[in-house]
Amino acid sequence: MIETIPQLFLNTVKSYPKDTFMMSKAAGRYESLSTQEFGDRIQYLSLGLKELGFQPGDKLVILSENRPEWVMTDLAVQCAEGVSVPIYTSLVPEQVAYIIEDCEASFVVVSSAELWEKIKAVKSRLKKVRRYITLASETPEDVYAFAQVLHMGRERATNNPTIFEKEALAVQPSDVATIIYTSGTTGVPKGVILTHGNFLSNIKAVAEVLYFSVEDTVLSFLPLSHVLERMVMFTYLFKGCTIAFAESIETVAENLLEVRPTIMVSVPRVFEKIYSKVIDTVLAGSAVKRRIFFWALKVGREHGRRVLEKESISRGLKFKHRLANKIVFQKIVDKTGGRIRFFVSGGAPLSKDIAEFFYALGLNVLEGYGLTETSPVISLNTFENMRFGTVGKTIPGVQVRIAPDGEILARGPNIMKGYYKKEAETREAFEGGWFHTGDIGHLDKDGFLVITDRKKDIIVTAGGKNIAPQPIENLLKTNPFISNAIVIGDRRRFLAALVVPNFEKLESYAKSNGILFQGVSDLAKNPKILAMILAEVERATPSLAPFEKIKKILILDREFEIEKEEITPTLKVKRNIIETKYKNLIDGLYTEDQENKV
Repeated sequence: MIETIPQLFLNTVKSYPKDTFMMSKAAGRYESLSTQEFGDRIQYLSLGLKELGFQPGDKLVILSENRPEWVMTDLAVQCAEGVSVPIYTSLVPEQVAYIIEDCEASFVVVSSAELWEKIKAVKSRLKKVRRYITLASETPEDVYAFAQVLHMGRERATNNPTIFEKEALAVQPSDVATIIYTSGTTGVPKGVILTHGNFLSNIKAVAEVLYFSVEDTVLSFLPLSHVLERMVMFTYLFKGCTIAFAESIETVAENLLEVRPTIMVSVPRVFEKIYSKVIDTVLAGSAVKRRIFFWALKVGREHGRRVLEKESISRGLKFKHRLANKIVFQKIVDKTGGRIRFFVSGGAPLSKDIAEFFYALGLNVLEGYGLTETSPVISLNTFENMRFGTVGKTIPGVQVRIAPDGEILARGPNIMKGYYKKEAETREAFEGGWFHTGDIGHLDKDGFLVITDRKKDIIVTAGGKNIAPQPIENLLKTNPFISNAIVIGDRRRFLAALVVPNFEKLESYAKSNGILFQGVSDLAKNPKILAMILAEVERATPSLAPFEKIKKILILDREFEIEKEEITPTLKVKRNIIETKYKNLIDGLYTEDQENKV
């Protein structure tokens, strides 16, 4: 029985021998790594770390983009009875230093010279770090090259061929596998302690309700620092999938065509961008092409609805669907490589309209729900149980309960051990014996979980109305002119929104309508543009209740940035920081309103 990550790894190497087990881009082309090469390098790296003084329970920080060596390092640490601590490459040096110091890391692995500069800037503070290792071709002073460590481990394996497996199998399910620092939309990041047993329970439960196989090829592009990508990576290994790494989020469209994956895990922002691009392309086409597309989409939606509701499909609808697929849908599907069996969406709520849109095209986006603290999956839509607008049913072994105030509570073998060195926060999170997710939601009559919003994000207007901003924001982001939006109005008379426009479309609109501008900041302040975007906001939200309507907007002249701590590395908006940064402008919206009432 597989109960730890080292056991999972050893089983993978023995059970799934492949010439192409992993794929990564080098010199402009994808190169393959066999299962045997993958396994050998993990063994040598693990033994090499021991040669450098790595001890059971030691923490090793990984600061790297997605690549085979990331996974190798993670598994090597697990097999050496250690604890891996991932760090997002987008974090600034101060944030990197905080995590390294807080987790008391003794080893740090860095992938590039650029990322080494972040370490170098704070290195004098990192008193507990004993060894630095780099994957870069140039090795700074007092830093070990990755190849050096592999060489040291190979020598140890030659002298003692059985020692690696013996050490790897000494790991117990209750041992700590990793400490993952929450990206933190509010407050200081907390280190989430996850055990081998936490991960294995989640891996097995997900593999029970979703089919992964040795025949699958997956494209990995979400940061492995993100708990969802980390867990599904273990699941890919568990089932022997071929794993290809995207070069970056910017190259995903290109890499999809090169790799032609059957599975990809993503966050809603990527699906929102694909949706906007498709709609933009359609609207830019001729009137005939637009009519054909929206006819096909209507057919696809009706066909999809009948499939999900297990209703009979008439011969006429079958014929129309085959025609729509041939003349419209297949062209879009081909841009994903043409082999996708399913996408998984997690990390934030996915708009129901966008999920239905992809399903109509023949692309299944299975939305799930979870947190870093739950390893991460709590619930998941599957082919057998799918309902748009929900995050599916709870996975095997996990229980969910709704508290009187609407908060989602969870219990199961996937729930974290606690927060590292934060006993008070841990006690608070487990008050009453259930883990408090901080999310608001409900279970529908058939047991599908519906997420409304974050408990801390709920807006209570001056009139006493409780409003969840995320569903409104998701509606706004389906509009082609709107790239991002934040709804505000807590303790205010009405709702307003900060809108990040699609700058390319905005400039095109301005030019075609004779609106003069020097740059996007001019457009953001232009009354005609403001009126147009407000009309688009109203067009995107026709079904909202009067108290949910957006009455005023501010147009921003730039995207939210990770470096400015406005969004997390997983693209979640830090609402409190943005509201603080734009406080004067926001107050102005409501001050003007008061003046108008006098």
